[in-house]
Parts: sequence; C-alpha cells; structure tokens
Amino acid sequence: MTTQVFRVAKQNRIFQDVVAQIQDAIIRGQLQAGDKLPAERELKETLQTSRSTLREALRVLEQKGLLEIKRGTGGGAVVKAVSSEQVTESLDLMIKSQKVSLNHLAEFREGVEGDVVALAAEHADEADITLLKRLTAEAGAYVDMGVDHVNKFLDADKKLHMAFAKIAENPLYISILKTIQDNMISYYKKYLPMGQPELEENLEDLVKIVKAVEAHQPNQARKLAKEHIRRFNAYMTRQE
Repeated sequence: MTTQVFRVAKQNRIFQDVVAQIQDAIIRGQLQAGDKLPAERELKETLQTSRSTLREALRVLEQKGLLEIKRGTGGGAVVKAVSSEQVTESLDLMIKSQKVSLNHLAEFREGVEGDVVALAAEHADEADITLLKRLTAEAGAYVDMGVDHVNKFLDADKKLHMAFAKIAENPLYISILKTIQDNMISYYKKYLPMGQPELEENLEDLVKIVKAVEAHQPNQARKLAKEHIRRFNAYMTRQE
C-alpha cells in the first residue's frame, strides 16, 4: 500500500507534507473508511520522517476526524468515514465564537440561503409546499401570541429554513445551513432582541419566500431571501 499511496515527504516542510499526503489519500478514496494505515515503522521508512513528526501528523488527522488512533495490541491508525459534519466543524466554531463580523456573516448567508431557496423553488413538489405552508402557519401562530413566544417563533423559523435546504436536495447546503441556524439565535439575542414589529416583519418575509417557492420562481425567491438577510443585518449592525 505505502509504495503506491505515499512517497518520501518533502523535507523542507515535512510535517505539512505528511499530513497532506494522508489526507489527500483519504479524500481521493485511495484509503477507505475502515482501512488501517501501515505500521508506524513502515510509514516512517516510506515517508522518511521521524517518529515524533509522524505521530504529530497522525494526531492532527485524528483531530480533523479523518483517523481513529487505536491503542494497545492490534492498534494503529484507522481511516474514518468522511461526513458532512466535518465540513462545517470549523465554520461552527467561527460563528459560535462570534469572531465573524456581522457583515461577513450576512454576506455569506446571502449566498448560501439565496441559493438554497432558489433550488427549493426549482425542486419543490406539492408535498413540499404543504410542509412549508404548515411551518409558516406555525411561525405565524407564535407571532400572534406575542413576544413571550419569540423562542418558539425562532425554532419554527429554523425548521422552515431547514425544510428549504432539504427540498434543495444538497447535503452540503443542509449541513452548512444547520450550522448557521444553530448559531443565529445567539446573534439575535446579542444584537437584535426581537419585539413584535421585528417578529411580524420576519414572518412577512418568510411568507413571501414561500410564495415564490410555491410559484417556482427561483430568482424571486433568491432576491427575497437576500433582501431579508440584508435588512435584518442592518438592524443588528446599528446595535453592534
């Protein structure tokens, strides 16, 4: 395996090259989930690296979720399945720590959420529209109940966004949008505590987007989503 998959590591950046070689082999499918990496001695000889450098590289790959290091007799480095969750891990940490500016977050959301609702408008069938209308009605009921039910409204809002993503039928969008939605409440609480006017405006935007999806108007759906994000971001930046 090692003679086909790995080569001597570049000595001027040996650590980075060891990590990159193993990572690329997993991503390209040369190493599959469940495959065991060659023994440490064999890897050292093939890559021509030290034990400490190799172990540190494997530790980094374990932290990335690409390997599982099993200890003891019969142990070693085993390849893990690459999941969509790994794609969004760093994004989740960036948003959760609120080290991303509001404007950068809004710019990113405009692209992702605009594309998601546009794809939903192309793919939605009758059952999808029924679901979207039910979730919109649920959100509307919480708005009617007033600001004491803002958390329930935001939960319904999140379910509606995730429904758009599932209708779009792209697992990357589902994973990324879940990460965004899981963290947006903390931004709202910090920068935009929602009163009744904000709740009603948010709901009105959602209703318009659902109507565009129902009418199979992807460009209109994208336009409405971007306008919604841009407007609410402006509200938040005033409080920043």
